[in-house]
Amino acid sequence: MPDPIQIMRLKVLLPASVLVDEDAVRIVAEAEDGSFGVLPRHIDFLSALKPGVLVFEMRGGGERFVGHDLGIFVKRGSEVLVSTRKAVLGTDLAALRETIEREFKTLDERSRAARTALARLEAGVVRRFMELEERR
Repeated sequence: MPDPIQIMRLKVLLPASVLVDEDAVRIVAEAEDGSFGVLPRHIDFLSALKPGVLVFEMRGGGERFVGHDLGIFVKRGSEVLVSTRKAVLGTDLAALRETIEREFKTLDERSRAARTALARLEAGVVRRFMELEERR
C-alpha cells in the first residue's frame, strides 16, 4: 500500500454535484500558459484552467480523463480541488470526445435558448416603458 504522502485526493466539483472524489498519484491539467503536472509532494498552488482534458492516474494504476469547461485548480496539501461548471468523466479519450461534444452541445443549445428568451423579455420591458413614457 502506498505511503499516504504519495497519494492525493482529487475532487472535481460541479455546481450541483461532485463528479470525481478519488485518490490519485499524478494529475495533468492545462492552464492558459500551458500544461502542468502535479505529484503528491508538489508545492501548493492554484491555477485557472482553460477548457480541456484533465488526466489523473489512479492509486491502483490506470488513467481516467475529465473533459471540462473553464475552471479553477487548487492544490493544498494532499487535496486537489477542481471547480468547473461543466465536466464529463471517461476512461477512453475517443469516447470522452464524443460525450463532450454531445453533452456540451446540448448545454450550449439550452443556454442559447435561455439567452434568446431573456433578450425577448428585456425588449418587451423596454418597449412597455417606452409606451408608458409616450402616454405621459
